[in-house]
Amino acid sequence: MTYDVGFVGYGLMGKAHANALARLPMFFPDAPATNRRIIAGRDEDALARAAERYGFDRTTTEWRDVIDEVDVLYNLTPNDLHPEPSIAALEAGVHVLCEKPLASTLDAAEEMVAAAANSAAQAACAFNYRYVPAVTLMKRLVEEGALGEIRHFRGTYLQDFQADPEDSWIWRNDADVAGYGRVGDVGAHTIDLARWLVGDVERVAGTLSRFVEERPHPDDGTPTPVTTDDAYGALLRFESGAQGVIEGSRVATGHKNTNAIEIIGTDGAVRYDVERFNELELRGADDRGFQRISVTEPSDPYMDAWWPAGHGIGWEHSFVHENYEFLTAVDAGEGYEPGFADAYAVQTVVDAIVESHENGSWTTV
Repeated sequence: MTYDVGFVGYGLMGKAHANALARLPMFFPDAPATNRRIIAGRDEDALARAAERYGFDRTTTEWRDVIDEVDVLYNLTPNDLHPEPSIAALEAGVHVLCEKPLASTLDAAEEMVAAAANSAAQAACAFNYRYVPAVTLMKRLVEEGALGEIRHFRGTYLQDFQADPEDSWIWRNDADVAGYGRVGDVGAHTIDLARWLVGDVERVAGTLSRFVEERPHPDDGTPTPVTTDDAYGALLRFESGAQGVIEGSRVATGHKNTNAIEIIGTDGAVRYDVERFNELELRGADDRGFQRISVTEPSDPYMDAWWPAGHGIGWEHSFVHENYEFLTAVDAGEGYEPGFADAYAVQTVVDAIVESHENGSWTTV
């Protein structure tokens, strides 16, 4: 079967997922076939350019048209627009892959989870970092017990794209649209990995910071209020008894995409940074210190589909792996993880961090 695919949204994530769909037939020939049928957006000129670049048959400015024509919907819109198209698609039996965080509010996310539970269609949330080969290898090491009992998780996601107060205002600066700032944006990625690798979070102690109160609007330079956080930090206590430290920022000078995680156990430790995409640092039970490993062997997760050992891949390939797993689950009629329930669990942690910041105390998830 060939699946007709539709996108709502055509920005960075549109490019990443369209590239993934184009790569699948060449590198994952057993992946279900897809046709990029229709793409929706607001700006007709920009939409037409995106459709041509991304390989879509046609465009529309009405997202409901997409649901009527496709088997699979990719919801790549700003956070406040995640619920309505996703719920409508699931009610129509259309499979959904929605970008993270699941919604701009926890109540809206709960409605999306209910819609997914009542639908026979797959409902996936796009946590692509699970599909980085080195991170997937970390998961394997944890499951095999190579690190022993997990004691610590550390997660850092630092960027500097708004380090300058004169950097333009974007929708992520608007709480009415985004719902959250860094804690819901990059924090969602870190929390998803923490839950996936270590387990459920029991309680948190968090803090949020906004360093720039207004930014110039990109259209006319008008000072526009910033109503979301620029940075966050949190302590975590996992149900297993492990502890965690996580942080994120969009104003961390010198950091382009420092997405780093570390797991420390009784018998070993492992750490990874996306900026060194193909490398993993591992300290085994009998090692004196960390050993740097090139995660490019055919035996490493997903790497048998790509190049000879030592020939690295990049960030965009995580979306290829994600789309492969999602579409395979759709074709097999099997449950996909991370689904909407996983994304909702992540968002409960995000909300608990926000509540902890407001209350100045530990908050139960």
